Amino acid sequence: MQDPIEIKLLQKKDQVWIHILLFLVTFITTTIAGMEWTTGKIGPYEFDSLSKGLPYSLSILFILGSHEFGHYFAAMYHRVKATLPYFIPFPPIPGFFNFGTMGAVIKTKSAINNNKAMFDIGIYGPISGFIACLVVLIYGFTHLPGVDYILAIHPNYFSPDYGKEGMNLIFGNTILFDLLEKIFTNPNQFVPPMSEIYHYPYLCVGWFGLFVTAMNMIPVGQLDGGHIIYSMFNKKVHEIIATISMILLIALGVAGILDSILQTNLNIGWSGWLFWAFVLNFFIKVKHPPVLEFVKLDKKRMMLGYFALLILIVSFSPTPFIITL
Repeated sequence: MQDPIEIKLLQKKDQVWIHILLFLVTFITTTIAGMEWTTGKIGPYEFDSLSKGLPYSLSILFILGSHEFGHYFAAMYHRVKATLPYFIPFPPIPGFFNFGTMGAVIKTKSAINNNKAMFDIGIYGPISGFIACLVVLIYGFTHLPGVDYILAIHPNYFSPDYGKEGMNLIFGNTILFDLLEKIFTNPNQFVPPMSEIYHYPYLCVGWFGLFVTAMNMIPVGQLDGGHIIYSMFNKKVHEIIATISMILLIALGVAGILDSILQTNLNIGWSGWLFWAFVLNFFIKVKHPPVLEFVKLDKKRMMLGYFALLILIVSFSPTPFIITL
């Protein structure tokens, strides 16, 4: 008969293998996605061509890992039991654009007893991920390839008829993305428009990182933004801000649908925000569950909280995806 401690250690080892396996599968799916995004080619896949997806996959795993380990180490600091990150792979589906992953999560396995710990665990994920995004984007803008790069993918890029046939995908700009472009590029070099950045792995991943950060920073329920607002203020203030946030999400979602149906081409809103509002309302929930002990946060944490809200503002795009036919 095995010793109970030995059984527990074996169970922990099995759990670690789950994290490793998910990480490896996500590495494969993001490498395939990276190859497809950057080259514009979809299968069959060869080893040499897949290697072109490595800058994308390594960058996106770096950002996701930074975000989740920010949560993890904050949880360890407050002696809250938490799992290692679960990376979530997303397989390539023909005709369906994807980033090779649906993100990553950690799971807390013990109660978070006070709002100070809740704040730290909630905020150090998006801040760590945000810093990782900055690193990737700055590298991307300071290492832009020449115009021959885009011509190798689209030989007719400068043709007057380019983009007039088929579906075109445009990533919505953000305050931060636009600012970094202005700081780290110059008028004498070719800078890809938002309709082409998915061919540039570091810009694509950095943009995606900001998009995921903004989604998590929406101050609703148990999203990172919800944890932060609840911990900074109180339940009542959180509910007011969360309700306003949900109304804005629904409005942007409806605006996106109407823009698509009526073909107004105003490019205001995105139908995906309506789906995200549905997920928040019925699965993540709008209200934040109470903690056992609620204390006033110190000035340092409050300033950090306001900085996190600034991250939401500069990373958020009301219209993250624009598809033209």
